[in-house]
Amino acid sequence: MKKRIVRYLRIFFFLLLLSFVILLVNGTIWINEPSLKRYPVRGVDASHYQGDINWSTISNQNITFAFIKATEGSKSQDEYFHKNWANIGNTQILRGAYHFFSFDSDGIKQAKNYISVVPISENMLPPVVDVEFYGDKKKNKPDAPDVRNELDILLNELEEHYGQKPIIYTTMNVYNIYIKGYYDTYPLWIRNIYYKPFLFNNRKWLFWQYSDKETLDGYVGTEKYIDMNIFNGDLEAFKKLYN
Repeated sequence: MKKRIVRYLRIFFFLLLLSFVILLVNGTIWINEPSLKRYPVRGVDASHYQGDINWSTISNQNITFAFIKATEGSKSQDEYFHKNWANIGNTQILRGAYHFFSFDSDGIKQAKNYISVVPISENMLPPVVDVEFYGDKKKNKPDAPDVRNELDILLNELEEHYGQKPIIYTTMNVYNIYIKGYYDTYPLWIRNIYYKPFLFNNRKWLFWQYSDKETLDGYVGTEKYIDMNIFNGDLEAFKKLYN
């Protein structure tokens, strides 16, 4: 009898855990939901995966800023960038553009790709360089000095062209391998969908991507979710920094 009860309890807790994982993956529940009172400035990042976006509708859902994908590597350009850039400009949302860093391309070519696509615009947010693993790079990690060499070139070229120090977007894993202890003067945008980021030497992050499972009204694409982010400060601090 006792063994049967133990077996049933094991099955029950297994099913409970399985249900939790399914709800988490589906975006029905979130592990972390930053306080709106503490972090009132919220924004999204988007790409062609969200398809056509009605930015006026997005703006009406407490969205203050948006970063949209512009380029990747030395050649790839997001097909929706120019449409997104123009349409965001007709709203109150502050806009910025991000570049997906390639470990396989040199920094100069990547900078030229971004600069050829993203115009210098009034009140634009700084350029963002997205540094994260892709393909087999997590398993076969690129050499850190080589990565930093090309990243240095890219960041310097973008800063010289746009007159703003670029923001580095990265995951905790990539941060610990390539960014930690370097790039101390660059603003950081950290992706961590599980818990609030804690960085080496109590370094401050500027933006935090806390969810990749948000759903908002206003877009129709192959991806049903949209990434959600917060600014590390209140609206006054955000406007002081970027207006």
